[in-house]
Amino acid sequence: MEVWHAFGGDLVASANGDLLTADSVDASGQRVLRRLLTNQKDYIWQPDYGAGLPAKIGDPFDVATIDSIVTGQMYLEESVVRDPPPDIGVASFPNGMFVDIKYTEADSGQPVVLNLPVTAQGANG
Repeated sequence: MEVWHAFGGDLVASANGDLLTADSVDASGQRVLRRLLTNQKDYIWQPDYGAGLPAKIGDPFDVATIDSIVTGQMYLEESVVRDPPPDIGVASFPNGMFVDIKYTEADSGQPVVLNLPVTAQGANG
């Protein structure tokens, strides 16, 4: 178990006053989102960490490039299995992009679905 921490949010208290925890599936999804939305060099102790998707907004949109970035970053997470490979869908909208991800979580073998609208400010939704 890990502490529940959604990207860009605060820690959350559970009904009994303890910190809310996340099971392996929720924790995996949170780690994947954090990795995709964190810009490289934002973590001074791990300068290569992160895909920096929000920083890609405004660049020429190339589905294959975004797909490759997302796939490569996901494979750096131990909770993402490689077989079957993640299924990634990418589409643009004005001033942003949608990234839809389906993958299998390693500990539980359960499928995980992440729907991520990305703008220059980060994730919306």
